[in-house]
Amino acid sequence: QVQLEESGGGLVQPGGSLRLSCAASGSIFSINDMGWFRQAPGKQREMVATITSGGRTNYVDSVTGRFTISRDNARNTVFLQMNSLKPKDTAVYYCNARLRETIRRPWDYYWGQGTQVTVSS
Repeated sequence: QVQLEESGGGLVQPGGSLRLSCAASGSIFSINDMGWFRQAPGKQREMVATITSGGRTNYVDSVTGRFTISRDNARNTVFLQMNSLKPKDTAVYYCNARLRETIRRPWDYYWGQGTQVTVSS
């Protein structure tokens, strides 16, 4: 059974930084794209940043220049470095990965349980 475990969330003041990590574990045959999504109270879940298996990245406009996504393929881990945090960044952040557990199972998207990020003074 595949699991994605996020860590690194917490409470920070505006302008502060956090580094989120997400490690995929279990029976994993291959991982394709990975990314981070977030959901604030009363809002729909939105894409924050994605990174392909080849290292190409994409960011939502509101975090461009402040957030950096990276990955360690050997460890099946994706990171999100968040700098210059703003109150509007407050949300539950979810890790996402497109992977296949075995060669006999199709590609699918998997989600972590989420980690809370709160930006407040």
